[in-house]
Amino acid sequence: MSQYAIGDRVTQATYGDGTVSSVNSLHTKIDFDLHGTRTFLSERVVLTQALTPAPVKPTRKRAVRKPKVVAAAAAVATE
Repeated sequence: MSQYAIGDRVTQATYGDGTVSSVNSLHTKIDFDLHGTRTFLSERVVLTQALTPAPVKPTRKRAVRKPKVVAAAAAVATE
């Protein structure tokens, strides 16, 4: 099993620095700073400990949905 735990900062040769988001005996999922989330086979992935801190990710504001206007109600309103 992997020597890394959830929340550990790691570096992978292709994708660079990232944070381990889940680990089990089969898969290791890493949220990379520049490339998003990737899943690797735990027994085959080569990782080293990263020295950089995790970047602050902006929080996304929730979109406000406008109520739908029913076509019949719109036709009555125009009369």
